Amino acid sequence: MTQEVADYCPYCGGELADRRTDDRERRYCPACERVVYHNPTPGADVTVVRDESALLVRRAAPPGAGEWTVPGGHLEADEHPRVGAARELREEAGVSVAPEDLTLVETDLLDSTGEKYVLNVGFAVRASETAGEPSAGTDATEVRFFDADELAADEHDLRPHVRDRVASALDALG
Repeated sequence: MTQEVADYCPYCGGELADRRTDDRERRYCPACERVVYHNPTPGADVTVVRDESALLVRRAAPPGAGEWTVPGGHLEADEHPRVGAARELREEAGVSVAPEDLTLVETDLLDSTGEKYVLNVGFAVRASETAGEPSAGTDATEVRFFDADELAADEHDLRPHVRDRVASALDALG
């Protein structure tokens, strides 16, 4: 099992080939006869909503360097998605929230970056339930609120899932 597209077997080091298994093309090791499953990496994000606007960060690093996105990232192995989402919000946007104040919005498989797939848990929270002034933290160069008209105008370089995530968050918070 791997989160990255593998060329070599993580068990024996043999070169992988493609093989149809369980009605899908999968990576397979002829040397040790194992299927090497390509599993998604777990992540979580938080859409902070103020009136009809959402807090976004501009990514500082790949993937998507320079693009605007909802604050979020990878979960630690022992971390509940709510706790990880709150941590990522604090690290990337300088805003704190109690994990129990987060509203579950959706779970989605985000667009592949070509190498890695992310199974992402999306949360939302009203800005009035957070603490701190938004400021760019780790993995961000800028942070600001975008209103719905700005997001619809297609004038900003947005990660592929942002418009849908913000719309879902606005719906979830009513």
